[in-house]
Amino acid sequence: QVRLVESGGDLVQPGGSLRLSCAASGILFSTYAMSWYRQAPGNERELVASISSTGGTTTYADSVKERFTISRDNVKNTLYLQMNSLKLEDTAVYLCKASRILTYWGQGTQVTVSS
Repeated sequence: QVRLVESGGDLVQPGGSLRLSCAASGILFSTYAMSWYRQAPGNERELVASISSTGGTTTYADSVKERFTISRDNVKNTLYLQMNSLKLEDTAVYLCKASRILTYWGQGTQVTVSS
């Protein structure tokens, strides 16, 4: 059974930082490209960042460049998203996705940026 479990979401003030994690099981994690998406109420799901299976290639949405860093640990089967300088508009449910031949999604973790 494939499981992707996100954690680390919280309520944080503008300018603050959070580190999200996505723990994977049931897949050969090191062979999957991984991504973080986010979805705010009333909005479409948005790609935030992606990382290749080896971690050698990363891409970011323009809205998070220079603030967010995606990384992975293929020994711990875990994906990370370091989020710095958080803004009100970063408020959303953050979900991880594993992609190879099939695609798997986690349930998401809530990030709320508010003063």
